[in-house]
Amino acid sequence: MKDTIKKSVATLLAHIIKMDKRDIEKNAPLFCKLMKQDFDCDPEEAKKFLHQAIEEEYDIDEHLEVINQALCDDKLSKMRIMDQFNHIIYSGKISDKDYAEFERIKNRLFLCDDK
Repeated sequence: MKDTIKKSVATLLAHIIKMDKRDIEKNAPLFCKLMKQDFDCDPEEAKKFLHQAIEEEYDIDEHLEVINQALCDDKLSKMRIMDQFNHIIYSGKISDKDYAEFERIKNRLFLCDDK
């Protein structure tokens, strides 16, 4: 399960980079730092996750569901993920689209808290 959630969090963090067509190499150090903090990923593994998310098609909602299932009762961990996602957003030029995506993902991650 740890590898599955690691991939889903990595995809979530890479999502804004891909969505905004940001410079991958410029964003890689921050991405790698964030992946090391919670998953102890070395830079090579983190860059692999980043490039995989950028190059491959994915369904962000499926990855949010994985995160939700793993962390449904762990609001602190979900807040930490949102903080990291926010950090990625603010590392580049911010658009209304970025803000809307942040809100959509936040609402989706905290969906099971209302049950």
